[in-house]
Amino acid sequence: MHVTCTYLSISHKSLSPFPVVTFSKQVCTDRTGHAEAVEVVFDPAKTSYEKLARLFFETHDFTQLNRQGPDIGKQYRSAVFYLGEEQKKTAVELIKALKQKGFAVKTEITKATKFWPAELYHQDYYTKTGKLPYCHVYRKIF
Repeated sequence: MHVTCTYLSISHKSLSPFPVVTFSKQVCTDRTGHAEAVEVVFDPAKTSYEKLARLFFETHDFTQLNRQGPDIGKQYRSAVFYLGEEQKKTAVELIKALKQKGFAVKTEITKATKFWPAELYHQDYYTKTGKLPYCHVYRKIF
């Protein structure tokens, strides 16, 4: 499984008037409609989309609206960007299971559009800065 984990942004074409998007100058203004996200590339012969989606829910706080920990704004919302109806169905089913467990899920489910990589200084952020992740901790839920 190859996972690209860097600070990236995904576009909502209907909400973004910007032809080119930069994380620091535009996305952080909380006015572009973009979300801080990661692009995950995986081999379905080695792992399933459902397994990755479960991991997504188990490594962030999907009950917070427009924030993750101390990071506040719509760009920090919990969101699943799906590529096809099967991925959408899986995300909907997982959210349903979380709600049945009593969680107040705030995760949005949106069709993926153009993917915008963040500036280079955001790539491999924790490696470059030596900082530790502060709002993503694994917890077994499913």
